[in-house]
Amino acid sequence: MGKKSRSKRQPLAGTPKQKRQEVAYVERPFEGLPGETDLVAMREVVPAASVTVRTTAEHGAREVQLVTLLPESLPALHREDGTVLVALQNAQHSGDASRDIAAALLDALELEPGTPLTTAGLPEPGPRLQDILDTSAPVEITVHDTFDYWLTPGERDADVEHALEHASENIIPTVKVDGVDSAYWVRMGNREFLRWARPEDQERVLDGIARLHAARQSALDEGSKFIGAFRTCGILIPVWELAPGTEAAELVEPLKAFDTTLQAAIASTEPLTADERRARAGIVSRQVALR
Repeated sequence: MGKKSRSKRQPLAGTPKQKRQEVAYVERPFEGLPGETDLVAMREVVPAASVTVRTTAEHGAREVQLVTLLPESLPALHREDGTVLVALQNAQHSGDASRDIAAALLDALELEPGTPLTTAGLPEPGPRLQDILDTSAPVEITVHDTFDYWLTPGERDADVEHALEHASENIIPTVKVDGVDSAYWVRMGNREFLRWARPEDQERVLDGIARLHAARQSALDEGSKFIGAFRTCGILIPVWELAPGTEAAELVEPLKAFDTTLQAAIASTEPLTADERRARAGIVSRQVALR
């Protein structure tokens, strides 16, 4: 090979490697997507759920299932029946969850049916879910009590069925409460809780709950009590412990009424009183930041 040819194929000694471009951090990665608070809940506090979305015409107008979790923490799976599943709960953390999931989704669309996406390194800057999904249609979350949606019946054998059953045993009973957005009843042992992902600015939500807490009005109904909040993906997920034995269906009417009260407290622009500031400080001390 001549010197001219070698110079095209081999970098000169001392030539610096091209630096990998990092994805910019986004505090509220799913903002602007329909069902933002449900997507955050699926990513952080709901064990098994799915939602059908559609890509834009530029990306093939393909239907895709966004799901909470896939086996072995796979980022995506192209099932044998052609369904593409993309996990919201995954190991990728570039700083922008929307970019991470969009990168896995686009890779999964290129896979042959029956193929998992086994590796998905941190992506460089590129299209986000807001860029590749049709955002004109509302999202409808389906909560599951098993992980049967992972595979079609034809993909299962005795070993797979056993693995599915074992994984499903660890699912915390969860129900999406009707009548309000993004409220999830959960049962942990012999105790019931409500986790409610709120769309408003998280600091305003803290102020609103503090106002109600100081006035002793932060309970959803008789027998329930506000116990804290998760802070994640730029939103707040307040948590209430419910009266023992409370079922999800019993929360429909109380939550509708309390939602009106909470929205009014969040919308208030009055400065917090001393009691409300103390209540807010107590709430902040108990909040948990996820991821």
